Amino acid sequence: MNTASSTTRTEPNGFDRRARALARLALLCLAGAVAAVAAGASQFLILLAGLGGLGLAGAGLWWALAHRGPARLCGALLAVSAPVGVLVLYAVSGLWLVAVAALGAWTAALACARSALRRRRRPHGMRSRSVRRPVRPVLIMNPRSGGGKVGRHALVERAEALGARVILLDLDARPDPAAIARQAVAEGADLLGVAGGDGTQALVAQVAAAHDVPFMVLSAGTRNHFAMDLGLDRTDPATGLDALTDGVELRVDLGDVAGLPFVNTVSFGAYAEIVQSPDYRDAKAVTALDQLPDLLAGDAATKLQARADGDPLPVPQALLVSNNPYVLADPLGAGRRARLDTGRLGVVAIRIEGAAQAAELAFRGERASGITSLTARQVTVESDADQIAVAVDGEALTLPPPVVVTIRPGALRVRVPRHRPGAPYTAPSVDWRHIVRLALDRPSPTTSTPQEHNDA
Repeated sequence: MNTASSTTRTEPNGFDRRARALARLALLCLAGAVAAVAAGASQFLILLAGLGGLGLAGAGLWWALAHRGPARLCGALLAVSAPVGVLVLYAVSGLWLVAVAALGAWTAALACARSALRRRRRPHGMRSRSVRRPVRPVLIMNPRSGGGKVGRHALVERAEALGARVILLDLDARPDPAAIARQAVAEGADLLGVAGGDGTQALVAQVAAAHDVPFMVLSAGTRNHFAMDLGLDRTDPATGLDALTDGVELRVDLGDVAGLPFVNTVSFGAYAEIVQSPDYRDAKAVTALDQLPDLLAGDAATKLQARADGDPLPVPQALLVSNNPYVLADPLGAGRRARLDTGRLGVVAIRIEGAAQAAELAFRGERASGITSLTARQVTVESDADQIAVAVDGEALTLPPPVVVTIRPGALRVRVPRHRPGAPYTAPSVDWRHIVRLALDRPSPTTSTPQEHNDA
């Protein structure tokens, strides 16, 4: 059996020494960045222009997204010209060496600090256990998913050669994957698998969880977020078939929104409103740019009220609720989840009301005042409107309020290959107080860092 604890623990002394050395090197690089800035202190105003340029770029991006016509054009020009102007100013003034040195030292400081945090605690993956080979596996495949990955990787032939029964979805007949999965279980299937997008995966996963049947994922979708966080190889979905012959089983959580399952995220607000448009699939960028001004600065957006475990959240323009929290509070979903078995929802609420807050976001990122990030077991979203736009694993829906999002801890048995790449590492945000404590050999006993990757 291959197991791992759900908590972190301190590594042996040698491991701690390396972490402490990296923390001290991070502080040394940070001091180097400060020294580089101090070397150009005689032209402090020009150095300060670098920060001003970053803020102006953020403000310009806001105007480009939240307005139309001349304001949008001016905002786009500002977003591009501000950083270019700073570079030109540094070059003309002779401060470019100072800027490069400071930026290089700062980058090195961050890299060392993140490495120190990674080494300070041993990353653990999700608990897994060895299992027997299934006797009657059934795999449901979407032939069009991911631009035809099922055909390109010969998934049908490879699965059938391993003894699996394959059901190809006839998309012209508008099939119900959940109904197909229930029929397969009734006929004796002892494993349900999906080669398709996250929406199809969620529907079949709900059936597997209801019948306590193992579930399997082949990364044949477009983005494959769930497969990534399970540690699967997203470049070659055929490797997921190894779970049939040499697999281990994970117990993971399953999200629920108003009785509907989700494996990744549920979105409310601006993004959910945009994906309702029939033009979105064919022209995503154009559709988003056309609708964002009304959603961000106009009256088109549905006014939402949200509570997390009963506590009110700031009125959001966009709200992202995820099946387990992402490592970074990233509203664009570019991060990843360290675990899928914490029994907690990740919650990111976004409220940007003007150019000043957009500039702050450019400076502070996920720690900006316009972003609220937390975890909860239940999120309730309400509105005065009759229907609320919702995007469930990227699929557009409308639901009557209140919309309740919950999580079912350990509801899903997922079969994965014993040998798999593991999810890519997402570096933790650096808290310099922790780095100082570690460098001084006085780390906080409660300090922890995001897990590096799933058990592979």
